[in-house]
Amino acid sequence: MDAAFDATGAVVARVREAVQLRRGLTIVGGGTHSVWHLPARAAALEIDMKRHAGILSHEPSELVVTARAGTPLAELEAALAEHGQVLPFDPPRFGAEATLGGAVASGLSGPARPWYGAVRDAVLGVRIVDGRGEVCRFGGEVMKNVAGYDLSRLQAGAFGTLGVILDVSLRVRAAPEVTRTQVLELGLSAALDRMLAFGRRPWPVTGLAWADGELRVRLAGAAEGVSAAAREVGGTEASEDRFFERLRDLELDELAATEGSLWRLSVPFDAPHADFPANWVIDWGGAQRWCVTDTEPGRVFAAARGLGGHARRLRPSLLGTAPAPGVAALEARVRAALDPAGVLNPGVMDLEEG
Repeated sequence: MDAAFDATGAVVARVREAVQLRRGLTIVGGGTHSVWHLPARAAALEIDMKRHAGILSHEPSELVVTARAGTPLAELEAALAEHGQVLPFDPPRFGAEATLGGAVASGLSGPARPWYGAVRDAVLGVRIVDGRGEVCRFGGEVMKNVAGYDLSRLQAGAFGTLGVILDVSLRVRAAPEVTRTQVLELGLSAALDRMLAFGRRPWPVTGLAWADGELRVRLAGAAEGVSAAAREVGGTEASEDRFFERLRDLELDELAATEGSLWRLSVPFDAPHADFPANWVIDWGGAQRWCVTDTEPGRVFAAARGLGGHARRLRPSLLGTAPAPGVAALEARVRAALDPAGVLNPGVMDLEEG
């Protein structure tokens, strides 16, 4: 559409400057996802992607949209809504400045992830600037590959270390006819059991979450199917339906508390309850477990491993589990192929358990 917002040339020049100077390059967007990664190491240069914005194409009948990385999420979602469509992964937006590039680079998905898929599942293709300052396209009609990896989807969750994202092509889906949330009063252990049972039913579920003694079941789809499922779920219909939006954006009072450390545990759906004291909020039908706790980090990491998962602390400072040696070696190979000089957001993913 409007080529005035195409900053490809400036991005290429900035990356090549970083390579020439042998300095790290910080990739800056809306800044709303910065809590999820470490600061770039030794990065004296930065590139602002917010002005590289705009929806390039939208084919409603094909359920595909392509937009530049700096496009505000709010703008993209409003354009899709005009055609009765939504982003399937319902990306968190931790502020009004959230951009498409940040949503893809962080790899974060909303409460519907277990049913609609993750960010990487929606990515059809990307155009990036690699660590040499070359424009590359992955997916779509032109494929440039490294050892057979799907490099378009690898951008999801890479936090810019595999390229400066320019444009993204995404699969979208039709917005549901109706959305309704049922609320059941249950304790945490009973709620985990009920989530596991509900997740196996052929209902139009798009959210299963527990907080403050209440299990919420979000149903979305055709009106008749939603009503039938709601009767089987039981409980009462929620008077307001912003709970899942506030959960997605970490705006719930239970998660916004200033005292204690904020943790996210990613575990199997059927994992038992963790054995340390905390204030809990459960999402993804049991697979994503938020908590605020004063428990020392070593115990939290050990508990997450014991449940078959991993943990990340977001507050007061970022801590996380480093990838397994085999995964780390694979990541290093791909990164070396796309960023041999190591200039793209260096060190942002070097998590440690403290």
